[in-house]
Amino acid sequence: MHPAFAVGLVFAGCCSNVIFLELLARKHPGCGNIVTFAQFLFIAVEGFLFEADLGRKRPAIPIRYYGAMVAMFFTVSVVNNYALNLNIAMPLHMIFRSGSLIANMILGIIILKKRYSIFKYTSIALVSVGIFICTFMSAKQVTSQSSSSENDGFQAFAWWLLGIGALTFALLMSARMGIFQETLYRQFGKHSKEALFYNHALPLPGFIFLASDIYDHAVLFNKSELYQVPVVGVSVPIMWFYLLMNVITQYVCIRGVFTLTTECTSLTVTLVVTLRKFVSLIFSILYFRNPFTLWHWLGTVFVFLGTLMYTEVWSNLGTPKGQPPKEDKRN
Repeated sequence: MHPAFAVGLVFAGCCSNVIFLELLARKHPGCGNIVTFAQFLFIAVEGFLFEADLGRKRPAIPIRYYGAMVAMFFTVSVVNNYALNLNIAMPLHMIFRSGSLIANMILGIIILKKRYSIFKYTSIALVSVGIFICTFMSAKQVTSQSSSSENDGFQAFAWWLLGIGALTFALLMSARMGIFQETLYRQFGKHSKEALFYNHALPLPGFIFLASDIYDHAVLFNKSELYQVPVVGVSVPIMWFYLLMNVITQYVCIRGVFTLTTECTSLTVTLVVTLRKFVSLIFSILYFRNPFTLWHWLGTVFVFLGTLMYTEVWSNLGTPKGQPPKEDKRN
């Protein structure tokens, strides 16, 4: 597959996925569990048919290692989606998750004993400042937009703090999972497609504990207004249509990123994903008219400027064609 086509899959899949997720969350903020379950089920079924060959293909990486990876992956997915139910706006949700560089660097230093250049430390500082600005301004909005009652205002702010805590926990857990996955690939070789299947198939029994919440939201979805699907001409509850489109676009997004990792350098992948997040953020703000002040814009610029600095894209723009990009030897 041509890299340009993979880039198209990433932008089309990931950006549209954010749109349908916000459409779902705006109507039912607590629908994260049913969204996560649907995504996991779809990708697991597809992987079982085409990657695991109906269970006949043995995994290259022992199942016990996938068990630990799956526990972390499941936790991150559920916590990130549930944070939307804790007074966390979608733009803040996306910006906060863009701080994965911070978590990766901190855990890389602690666990892998890595050392980085001053240039990369500066980029992480920019990302940290950007996230702090956006988080602080969102905190003020939550307080001001809540009821005039002091108790209601405090309760809304308390839920928002819990949401920030959930996002922080998911950020660190995701970074730890990345380090664990890196060590597995170093030991057994890269099997990203296999990992994609097992990361989505093995957690499925865990959704039994969330069955009640999933069922309740399924009932709510059934009660939503009918929507006539274009071309097909079939009328379905609009929330189910949003969920179906979210699942499909999530699959396209993940497959696009996977294809990029096999066709391009990690620098290119990081840059594409960063630009995709920025496009998703801008669209969310403009289309859904989310509250976004000049301070939020400043924080956003810091986050994405710091991310681009971390990839050292400017220092590699002058690299002659056919030569590998420059790398931080201490990294």
